[in-house]
Amino acid sequence: MVFVPSPPLLALRGVCKRFGVVEVLTDIELEIRAGQVVALLGDNGAGKSTLVKVISGVTPADRGVIEWEGRPVQIRRPHDARDLGIATVYQDLALCGNLDVVGNLFLGQEVRRYGFLDEVEMERRTSLLLERLTRGVPDLRAPVVSLSSGQRQTVAIARSLLGDPRILLLDEPTAALGFEQTSEVLDLVDRLRDRGLGVLLISHNMGDVKALADRAAVLRLGRNNGFFDVNTASQEQIIASITGATENVPRRMAHREAGW
Repeated sequence: MVFVPSPPLLALRGVCKRFGVVEVLTDIELEIRAGQVVALLGDNGAGKSTLVKVISGVTPADRGVIEWEGRPVQIRRPHDARDLGIATVYQDLALCGNLDVVGNLFLGQEVRRYGFLDEVEMERRTSLLLERLTRGVPDLRAPVVSLSSGQRQTVAIARSLLGDPRILLLDEPTAALGFEQTSEVLDLVDRLRDRGLGVLLISHNMGDVKALADRAAVLRLGRNNGFFDVNTASQEQIIASITGATENVPRRMAHREAGW
């Protein structure tokens, strides 16, 4: 009996994106599987943010194939990504500081009963969701501006989970956090992986990557420049790929070793 592995949740095959005469992404390959954290790495200008926008439907790809569970799909708008089960938490978090935690979670998707806001139901759902994720946000009615940076990051992640996504894109989730808050966010992402979510983690912090990610995909100048099994690859190998110190032969070797 031959074992046939299940297809990844999301796969990009030869994806390209151009702005005017500049091709920002060229022949990008990427796979995200359920229950795995994939780190997306690269220097500034490598194309990471553009790739996230392509996956989240903010800016559609010009060429290439995007597959969802092995079948080709079109992601032309954010609604397309959301309908598939892709949620994104951007670095700026996009929270309203004057609103409380409940108000931020349900902003734009409020629960109504008999034509009125059902505050009780929204608070109940918020409490249940945060209890599953963390106990780091004790007051659901506190204005978000009064929360710590780590608590605000937790609120932003919780909001993205309201629609029960299967893939979560996290753009630099620990960039502005201290050590303790970073640990809380990393623990949260670890729990999301245990629940079977696929996570794409955009990060410059190699400590976070080595502590959390299963695989790493490196972009350089808008192209793939290496795929790594984080458990076996050294930090020096990954950094060399980010900086361009590796050449084609080691890049192909890393690709094969990671099973991509």
